[in-house]
Amino acid sequence: MTDTKLYSKAKEKYGDQYDHHLFEQYKIYIESAEKISDRRQNANNYFITINTALITLLGLSFQIDFFGKLFWGRTLLAVVGIIICVIFWFLLRSYKQLNSGKFKVIHAIEKELPLALYDYEWKILGKGKDNKKYYPFSHIELLIPWVFGIIYALLGWYFLC
Repeated sequence: MTDTKLYSKAKEKYGDQYDHHLFEQYKIYIESAEKISDRRQNANNYFITINTALITLLGLSFQIDFFGKLFWGRTLLAVVGIIICVIFWFLLRSYKQLNSGKFKVIHAIEKELPLALYDYEWKILGKGKDNKKYYPFSHIELLIPWVFGIIYALLGWYFLC
């Protein structure tokens, strides 16, 4: 056994079904990692849609005066956009951390399996440290809320001036 914190029972104490149960738990865990990635993508789609709608609304406010005499309307919308971007960034960061933890567990489980596919793939990709081999999507993904946030900040500043 490689990690006594990960494995609750030794193979000798567990019984004949140890290898089968280990592999079944591994498959379930892989599925849970995939579900996290799916939820992360859904969150991306949700927040990108909200931000696109807000920026469209702010853009339309230049052509159609639907804020009327409400001077702070546009600025308030820009501030709401910035708040949404902060929430978006923290959520993406949380998903990134959760996935990182899940893959550490997967790598530890693979030490007991015949093939360590995820661990080997990660080594081939330079463990995310060599941008020529692999530039992690999560690095790009975390920039999206910043881009929207900067747009909101510029628009908010423009509305105040």
